[in-house]
Amino acid sequence: MVILDLIEISKNYEAQKILCEVDFHLEEGERVAIIGQNGGGKSTLLNIINGTLEMDDGRRVINNSVKIDMLQQTPVFDENLVVKDAIENELQELKDKKRRFEEVSNLLSNDFKNRELLKEQEELSLYLDAHNAWNIDDKIERILQEFDLKKYEDRPMGMLSGGEQRRVALASLLLKKPDILLLDEPTNHLDVYMVEFLEELLLKERFTLVLISHDRYFINSLATKIIEIDECKLRSFKGGYSDYLKAKEELLKSIQKSHQNLLKLLKSEEEWLSRGVKARLKRNEGRKKRVLELREQAKKNPSAIRKMQLQLQREQKNFNQTENVNRKKMLFEVENISITLGGKLLLKDFSVRILQQDKIAIVGKNGTGKSTLLKLLLDKIKPSKGAIKRGDFKIGYFDQDRSSLDDDKTLIETFCPNGGDRVDVRGKNMHVFGYLKNFLFPKEHLDKKIGVLSGGEKSRVALALLFTKEYDCLILDEPTNDLDIPTINILEEYLMSFQGALIFVSHDRYFVDKIAKKLFILKGNGVVEESHSMYSEYLDIEKEITQLEEFDKKLKNEEKEIKKRSKKQTKLSYKENKILQEYPKKIEVLENEIKDLNECLSNPECYKDKKLDDLYQTLKDKEDDLEKLLEVYFKVEEKKETLERGV
Repeated sequence: MVILDLIEISKNYEAQKILCEVDFHLEEGERVAIIGQNGGGKSTLLNIINGTLEMDDGRRVINNSVKIDMLQQTPVFDENLVVKDAIENELQELKDKKRRFEEVSNLLSNDFKNRELLKEQEELSLYLDAHNAWNIDDKIERILQEFDLKKYEDRPMGMLSGGEQRRVALASLLLKKPDILLLDEPTNHLDVYMVEFLEELLLKERFTLVLISHDRYFINSLATKIIEIDECKLRSFKGGYSDYLKAKEELLKSIQKSHQNLLKLLKSEEEWLSRGVKARLKRNEGRKKRVLELREQAKKNPSAIRKMQLQLQREQKNFNQTENVNRKKMLFEVENISITLGGKLLLKDFSVRILQQDKIAIVGKNGTGKSTLLKLLLDKIKPSKGAIKRGDFKIGYFDQDRSSLDDDKTLIETFCPNGGDRVDVRGKNMHVFGYLKNFLFPKEHLDKKIGVLSGGEKSRVALALLFTKEYDCLILDEPTNDLDIPTINILEEYLMSFQGALIFVSHDRYFVDKIAKKLFILKGNGVVEESHSMYSEYLDIEKEITQLEEFDKKLKNEEKEIKKRSKKQTKLSYKENKILQEYPKKIEVLENEIKDLNECLSNPECYKDKKLDDLYQTLKDKEDDLEKLLEVYFKVEEKKETLERGV
């Protein structure tokens, strides 16, 4: 069932066309991921769906009863409210409905035929079912734990970081369960364990969902449909991200074939046009106009095809590139380091050697010390204990604050500080626009100041600047934050071809799987585990181990309970001994009676003077009595064996 329709929607910002007569339909239960280049219209489309942004043309059709809620990039809260109260405030309607359901149920206990109350009870019950709000207090507790907010539940909102406030906002939305949930980059500021919980919850609760995300595993797990925004238009693909890539490849083949057919047609029409006289006749002016249109289309197609080819090649590149350079050079020798910050132990007796060509991802939950480890390697902070020996080599650093950029400089000044318009990139001299075009910057951006760019654009500039320098080692802190998928593909391409060592922090499982050859997993309490597995495989194994540990714990608790009972009672009670003595005879009598009844029911001579219904009922009653006797007898017998074993 379609619950929201956008029909022939158009939206422009001054001269820039963002959406051009596009249609969008959302069905109940669908989970739609919007992808495309930053600045291409993803957030615009999401805000039009939300009803908070007016379109220039077109219609938005939605039933007034359908409720939409959206996770904002910067949520607004009363700064004086503590975390738990902030969440409770957002859930007031749910709590009111549940309270009213209880009131109505109490009224019906005295007036159970009241039609108005019965109708209201049914409506409230359906509402609480739809929002899964029967055990709302338990759900609040769980989500506080999973989003690492429990420790902040009594802290005022004004004392939380921006990332923590977004987690509170996300928690509130998930608990409210609106009819349509809109999420703009929901995995930002979540560690990988929080992302997994979010995936599970969204699937289990069957949300109707529209989301923007650069996390391709997240999209692949959730999306039932992908909408790609490209050059003002929407393309729709069924399924998750892997399905999108396959469909995109088929689309590319189709476009290439259509282009070949167009060239054949154009060649035929060009021959007609070259004959001259007929083409000038008035009745053939339309055909001549069509030839000119075909020419223009033929000119545009190759660049569009090439653009799509590059995008696919970047995404589908082999994950495992051959490394044939010398790996013997030592960059870092970490010897038995420990560090405690703010009273929290982050690293304890950690030792490792990092070599040239190592590709290392530092992963783990938020607050376990990932960024701290990067700062130790960069010599920005000192360990409390131990030492780090560094070789003679150059380090390039990308941080979340983009500290390498000067907001007062233009792009051209940033890349060409000594004047001119050319830049050296890995030994190749390029025009600065030719280089920045690879990072999806149009020519008119060259004179823009860094300070007016968006967060995603600044990240692209910082990465592009990083790759113009010659480094032996790159250290990157959350490099995919604020980037769209096309830019992440470009980043991956550069990193996979980088010949030096790479050490990076990321929560993006797809990115880590693709780039890292080794993992440093920060487990908390100073523990660092090293692994050569793919990150997604490691997480799957970790989940299985956790489940096995929980199962083992449950068994041990059951054993303890049995031992506890055994200590309290070393022998059977008088009543239990009596059951063991008397029940076998009772069971035997019942079994014989059941046998006789079955024989009678199979013999017409036996039951001709009796009512069949009565016989069947008697048989059923006897079978029920036998089942109860057997259950009690075997339970006591089992207890006797347990006591004899001394378990």
